[in-house]
Amino acid sequence: MTFQPEWKKLGLLYSPQGKNRHAKLATHAANPLALHMADDVFRVYYSGRDEQNRSSVGAVDIDIVRGEVVKDHFEPFLIHGAAGSFFADGISIGNHYQVNGSTFILFMGWQTPSEGHWRGDIGRITVAEDLTLQVTDRQPYLALDADDPISLSYPWVMQTAPQRYDMWYGSTLTWEAENGEMVHIIKHAQSADGVSWHKTDSAVPYQLNYAQVFSRPSVIKSSEHRLDMWFSYRCGTGQKYRIGYAYNTGEGWQLALNNSGIDVSESGWDSEMIEYPFVFQHKSKTYMLYSGNGYGRTGFGLAVLNTP
Repeated sequence: MTFQPEWKKLGLLYSPQGKNRHAKLATHAANPLALHMADDVFRVYYSGRDEQNRSSVGAVDIDIVRGEVVKDHFEPFLIHGAAGSFFADGISIGNHYQVNGSTFILFMGWQTPSEGHWRGDIGRITVAEDLTLQVTDRQPYLALDADDPISLSYPWVMQTAPQRYDMWYGSTLTWEAENGEMVHIIKHAQSADGVSWHKTDSAVPYQLNYAQVFSRPSVIKSSEHRLDMWFSYRCGTGQKYRIGYAYNTGEGWQLALNNSGIDVSESGWDSEMIEYPFVFQHKSKTYMLYSGNGYGRTGFGLAVLNTP
């Protein structure tokens, strides 16, 4: 029987609008990432922007069950890099994972050269015990190469077996397909130790004018034999971001966009677009953080997966 998830929206959790903001977090709360602190409280890191559109990492502590902000951190936890660095124009975070007791976050480092197209490489952040952040290396953790020569984005890493880590990440195939939209797909890499990676031929299927621009995959292991993935996507016909869904029961990823279980609202903060999902489990429930209109300009909200 095909899994057909259904998400119940719990509303807007956090919005940067109308607040006394740090200059580096002046607008947007995109790419929310939840890291458990204690009880029902999670630190939710997000990517905010300055007036030059460069993204840095802020955070807010939220009681997920009550849906309330416990603490809004004014200072950014991590600021975009200096001119010439691989993250000079922004940091867009993926998810967190552990290797040998250390916690890491992979991120997309933005570069927007004055001459040429914007592009991204993948960097790595170390999360300290006090949940402060530091870019681990000043060089990309995963850089462009012959397999991925154009641009990389938003990685998701999870340990799926005692000596196996899987990574799903975005890779650009072209900036302009025949319909005028870019093609950016979700590809896969695997590691035995969570440090050294080799790329595989596995990828989520794409199709022009249906689903051709993917970003921010979010994966959970729903059972011993099934992985579920939510992601944001554009179809290439002018429609803004929506959240899509795919599943893998051991025979490769199957695209099931109509089964994502969540869509834009009729009005309000998430009525134009929904994107950058972060799916996580807490106390036997599955939650999704996601961003709203304007690539997260209106903030991020929370949804819970209905269970039969």
